Amino acid sequence: MAELPVGRGPVHITLHMGPKLAKPVPAEVAEALLSAQITATAGERSGFQLAFDLTKNGLISRTLLPEGYFDPKTRLIVTVTVRGTPEVLFDGLVVRQEVGASNQPGHSTLTVTGEDLSLLMDLEERTDRYPNLPPSQRVLAILSRYSDYGIRPDVYTEKVSQPPHQDLRVHYQTSTDLGYINELARANGYTFYLEPGPNPGQSSARWGPEVRLGIRQHALNVNMDANSTVDQLTFAYDGTAREEPQARWQDPGTRQSTLLPQPPISPLRPPLGKRPTPALKRRTLAGTAKHQREQAEAELLARAAVSADVVSGSGSLDVNRHGYILQPRQLVGVRGSGRTYDGDYFVKSVTHILRQGSFQQNFTLSREGLEARSAYVRP
Repeated sequence: MAELPVGRGPVHITLHMGPKLAKPVPAEVAEALLSAQITATAGERSGFQLAFDLTKNGLISRTLLPEGYFDPKTRLIVTVTVRGTPEVLFDGLVVRQEVGASNQPGHSTLTVTGEDLSLLMDLEERTDRYPNLPPSQRVLAILSRYSDYGIRPDVYTEKVSQPPHQDLRVHYQTSTDLGYINELARANGYTFYLEPGPNPGQSSARWGPEVRLGIRQHALNVNMDANSTVDQLTFAYDGTAREEPQARWQDPGTRQSTLLPQPPISPLRPPLGKRPTPALKRRTLAGTAKHQREQAEAELLARAAVSADVVSGSGSLDVNRHGYILQPRQLVGVRGSGRTYDGDYFVKSVTHILRQGSFQQNFTLSREGLEARSAYVRP
């Protein structure tokens, strides 16, 4: 594989490109890479922007660009190797190219921008019906259309069981595949995203709750002198962000309307903070009265869980100093920020910024409460 060393550090970038089956790029393309920026956010599509040196008589300018090598819908995979361990950071499609021509030698650039493979699911609106299929089975049926791109389903059963009743209602899709999958995810308090890897050309499509259980990543240390691994960290507690949703359901047999009880959010949001934060707002959900009771209960749970994350953090780190690549959509511990904000967090988003000799990450964190639940944070 063609590899581009980032400065003298033990970080290497590997690029694969192609129409569907991506192959390692020519060495001249790898050597022309000036910078790469990749953003992955929970519940949103990931994106990238790569900048290349556009030498006047180089391979890119002379042959590859005119022949469509960087045209939209070209597949592009970015892998970084840190201390000998490869990590696929991105697998997606080019959607835009920009050429910046300059009179000064070495200042002309080609910039390509793209989005992850979920873009394929958002290109065509379709009408389809799913008789007798609960939400998770409908998602599996849709994802099977994209196995040619190495996308494997990672789909979880709903927390509130919603057995289908074909005699009462048949569920229809009237939007793009991605739009319908996200609609089903929001209605169940789930998230949907593609996770690239573990090998180039493979991705897993997660439709399920956010990953808030399991092994924590290596801690982000701040204000710990020589042991600090983070350049800066800023925390905030937004007291108005959390809502207590209200939902009513009408029995179709008796026409009696009842207020559904407040569900515990722990099935979707296992607590990460020791001190819970109160919901200052109440909001009534529209349209739940005519749903199936299970569907109304699922929507109530989803809305209560999604608004629970009132504590947020943001910061940046140098991967060479931290020693590890911070992964989005997983858990990480924080040390050195004080009793109120130390402890475990969900990594909401990560932006990888790679340049010659530099690998920086900007990140955001979130959780629902204050103070660490345990005195121990994984170093």
